Amino acid sequence: MSDYQDILVETPRAGVQLLTLNRPKARNALRTRTLAEIAGALDRADGDNDIRVCVITGGPEVFAAGADIKEMAGTSAVEVMNDPRQAHRRRIDQFSKPFIAAVNGYALGGGCELAMQADIVIAGETARFGQPEINLGIIPGAGGTQRLIRAVGKSLAMKMVLSGGMIDAPAALAAGLVAEITPPELTIEKALELAGVIADKPPIAVRLAKDAMVKSFEQSLGAGLDYERKAFTLLAATEDRNEGLTAFMEKRRPRFSGR
Repeated sequence: MSDYQDILVETPRAGVQLLTLNRPKARNALRTRTLAEIAGALDRADGDNDIRVCVITGGPEVFAAGADIKEMAGTSAVEVMNDPRQAHRRRIDQFSKPFIAAVNGYALGGGCELAMQADIVIAGETARFGQPEINLGIIPGAGGTQRLIRAVGKSLAMKMVLSGGMIDAPAALAAGLVAEITPPELTIEKALELAGVIADKPPIAVRLAKDAMVKSFEQSLGAGLDYERKAFTLLAATEDRNEGLTAFMEKRRPRFSGR
């Protein structure tokens, strides 16, 4: 899908692609098309060697206010079970390159879940995170009960999900939900700056490092350590590993080629 309606896709600097949610009148509500466009853009970026990092952001006041309630209303249990949005979410999860969320304003419900699908979250001082689904008689259905508890711990996650309450940016930073807080006008620039730093690193090593860390949530410590060592060994066969070691000994900046 290249005829985007719900997102803007730009390449603001070498190696970095920026996706901007673009449904301001709907507070960037995540309808099926929105998630399909995000997943499609990430699929294409995954296959493009010139793109090494993707950043996703929303508006200055709302990152994404949640799922599109109008689209959800009136759906049957069978329709919910077969909801195509879950397939799009899985495609987003499968993005193999670094994925950074730049969040200003509200990231609620599906918006909070989308931010948590990113590898790193940079938050503006105005950012607010929450899973308010309980107020609608439902629960988070796109990873909120699973990712949030891994990100912030049992007690705070239970409080947020069961009460439907929000936390602000400082609380999110203290809990480990976000990596950095910035003035709102600098949130996107900070995320792009970090993306640029990562884009300059050896891409094979970056992808294997991300993969190893993602797997830490899915397997035992022993299995994770075994996978890490195999990835570490695999990198010994890359030109970038040899270039990195040689550049260090020669006291110069490495020139990574992605091979």
